[in-house]
Amino acid sequence: MHINWDVAITMDDGACLRADIFRPAAAGRYPVILAYGPYAKGLNFAEGYPDAWNIMVKSHPEVAAHSSNKYQAWEVADPERWVPDGYICIRIDARGWGRSPGYIEPWSPREARDMHDCIEWAGTQAWSNGRVGLLGISYYAINQWQVAGLQPPHLAAMIPWEGFADFYRDLCYHGGIGSDMKDVWYRRTITTVQHGLGTRALKNRNTGELVAGPETLPDDELARQRSDFPGAINAHPLDDAFHRDRSARWDRVTVPFLSAGNWGGSSLHLRGNVEAFLRAASKQKWLEIHGREHWTEFYTDHGIALQKRFFDHFLKRLDNGWEQTPPVLLRVRTVNDEFIDRAENEWPIARTQWTRFYLDAANGTLSTAAPAGAQAGFQALASDGITFSTAPLEKDSEITGPVAVKLFVSSDTADADLFVVLRVFRPDDSEVVFKGAVDPHTPLGHGWLRASHRKLDPALSQPWRPYHPHDEIQPLTPGTIYELDIEVWPTSVIVPAGHRIALTVRGRDYEYGGEVAELGFFKNSKLKGVGIYTHANPQLRPPSLYGGNTTLHTGGAQAASVLLPLIPPR
Repeated sequence: MHINWDVAITMDDGACLRADIFRPAAAGRYPVILAYGPYAKGLNFAEGYPDAWNIMVKSHPEVAAHSSNKYQAWEVADPERWVPDGYICIRIDARGWGRSPGYIEPWSPREARDMHDCIEWAGTQAWSNGRVGLLGISYYAINQWQVAGLQPPHLAAMIPWEGFADFYRDLCYHGGIGSDMKDVWYRRTITTVQHGLGTRALKNRNTGELVAGPETLPDDELARQRSDFPGAINAHPLDDAFHRDRSARWDRVTVPFLSAGNWGGSSLHLRGNVEAFLRAASKQKWLEIHGREHWTEFYTDHGIALQKRFFDHFLKRLDNGWEQTPPVLLRVRTVNDEFIDRAENEWPIARTQWTRFYLDAANGTLSTAAPAGAQAGFQALASDGITFSTAPLEKDSEITGPVAVKLFVSSDTADADLFVVLRVFRPDDSEVVFKGAVDPHTPLGHGWLRASHRKLDPALSQPWRPYHPHDEIQPLTPGTIYELDIEVWPTSVIVPAGHRIALTVRGRDYEYGGEVAELGFFKNSKLKGVGIYTHANPQLRPPSLYGGNTTLHTGGAQAASVLLPLIPPR
């Protein structure tokens, strides 16, 4: 292939971004696969993220077998897997990252406009057929939702692979509770790939150039060249214009897309992939949900074959039967870390048997029979909460879809944070955990709600997906009982007979009871069951307000319950 390094692309304000372009050697006009983001286009995957790379190629050796891996990079397409099939791959360092100078403002309107201009530049070059597709994971997926709302004329199709879409609900504030992920992510990224790190960063193994720019700037200058990203988020605890400017506008997303989510992405990306399928204005849209680690299926033969079928149809305009592909493609999970591929025609699945299981505080059970009134309490920050469990299942039962929890809660303080955890237990009472997108020991599902954010949006709420506007704070009167509806992000598993389904209600993050894992590329973060998506900042959760005693009221007029999507066999 023909490679151009550090090609300059000029933005509307005169800023110059740098791109690497991988083209077929033969002259011609080809469709473009474009990725715009912050992780340094010249940083090799195996060098920058060795633990993730080694885990992936050990379990899926075909990833490394089909390529020299010289150009493999984090969360973007490998050109050696695409260029031979008649595609151009373009990687662009976002403003302020990698080889592109400028001021860093993650997911800002400025970045979305830059990406729009990059798409239009790529779509009008002599080697382009005028059809640009977007492909990438996480950051390279999130900004696809944003730029699609700007409707660049040369954007023909996109595959947002595990990318959140709602800045407030998906990233910053889960159920109104501040997430710590932004701090961990930003701290790690600005110390490894901010433009100006110079000799403090790694080198491009192909060119010998420094991946974060040729100049080495002092720390104070680097700080002036970036926004206070965590601080800005903390200054906006409600869903206001700051968050909406960084979120998808579903009424303007009209481009064909394949939204690929991960069952294990239950604290960052999955909700966005599903909401896109439900709410985007596009008439040609597909939803795919898989499992395993955040990065794995994107690079496997399964993932690349799916991506190419989609882009062959929309970028090459091949009549390959893609239009007959069912709208929903699921890799249904099992408790043995295996998957069953199944196509569906809609989401949620039409044949879902919505089944309400009632919580009984008197004996800690979950059952379809409504219990008598009872109550039980826990200390929010110093206990593991209360777990409610079904009896051992009499037959295999599939749970696939969104989950909703209704609680009746009182607190001895003016607020309370509720963490609900959907779980599965084996006959020997050991917990079934799954390989999450980041954490290898994740439970079946998560949901969160700050009680003072309990107000519902009647237009967007569904029985299976409560929706909160998060636009005002309604403090609690201590001792008064309040009704709370909590969204649990979509999930999937076939629970074998003899196993139990459980719901735990807590006042803090879930913690896995076994061995703690570590994530090296996030500065050896301890993974205790929720990855880096913790909610433990005392400045955002002062113990005087969120460390009180929380009481759950069940049965009678307080019919606390969890609504499960049980899927019968076809």
